[in-house]
Amino acid sequence: MFYPEDGVSPMQKLQMTTQEGDNVAVYGIRGNFDDAQSGVKAIFTDSGVVKQLDSNDMVLSSANSINIGRLLPQIIYYISAYCDLINKGKIKQGDSINIVVPTGNFGNILAAYYAFKMGLPVNRLICASNRNRVLTDFIESGVYDRNRSFYTTSSPSMDILVSSNLERLLYHLSDNDSSEIHRLMKQLNKNGCYSVSDSVKKRIDSLFNAGSCDDNETASTINDVYRQYGYLCDPHTAVAVNVYRQHLNRSGDNSPTVIASTANPYKFSYSVLQALGKKASKTDDFENMQRLRQLTGCEIPKPLKAINGKAIRFTDVCNAVDMKEVVFETLNIDGQSSL
Repeated sequence: MFYPEDGVSPMQKLQMTTQEGDNVAVYGIRGNFDDAQSGVKAIFTDSGVVKQLDSNDMVLSSANSINIGRLLPQIIYYISAYCDLINKGKIKQGDSINIVVPTGNFGNILAAYYAFKMGLPVNRLICASNRNRVLTDFIESGVYDRNRSFYTTSSPSMDILVSSNLERLLYHLSDNDSSEIHRLMKQLNKNGCYSVSDSVKKRIDSLFNAGSCDDNETASTINDVYRQYGYLCDPHTAVAVNVYRQHLNRSGDNSPTVIASTANPYKFSYSVLQALGKKASKTDDFENMQRLRQLTGCEIPKPLKAINGKAIRFTDVCNAVDMKEVVFETLNIDGQSSL
């Protein structure tokens, strides 16, 4: 497991570094999510690595949305949510809904797109970004440009400038033209930007909307949603709620809407406590979780509660360029000949 050393919350980090399984190895990466994901992709596409692994009867896969298998269960979320709306009398079968997804790597919202292509009645797919609004700018302009400042935010799982799954969407919207997608990705690697064709942009506009909000707006939304509804948002979900409200105010589109809640607030208890106007410890996230529980009455998930007292097993940190060496060392393979 690779993760950005300074790009996750303290509780997320503890979830990884206290893993107990004998078949697990965890490494922090000096850099951000893009650095980690680029390093993984470089390993997957290195013919020397593939050959060396094959000679040892091994093959690599991925548990994040580089692997399309990650998206398949997420498709069910949206089908299930649609059925829930029917069963609660909110909509009739065949009515179209909006879906709002907070996203950085474009995986979960791509799953919603696949649900739409499979027949789910969808009016708009709304892409919600944090301050790293590269996806919002792309959907609005048709120009993807990662040549911009990278921001560390309170919604770290969305702190991404290179959205891998967008490539898959563009493949479908360009009538499965692999040569065109290859051209765009080549431009992205070389220049850090690309522009889609007018026909692809028109297809994006027919289904997608987008918006973004910064950390201050995220905190305000967490506070407002809790005070108004008693629902405790994590920062990622709050981004989606904020962007949905922007969409509603801008368009007047009051279609029934599903907002994907993609994380648990107790993973981000420091930020959530501050958003609620309460003091939070900078050094003890378990104390923050207890404060948040006492304040809201929301139960702490058992897997997070169980981390308290666990020994930290993994402390190694590496550079992204050294990830191949780390993989071979972890697998006890002599990979020098392929590096």
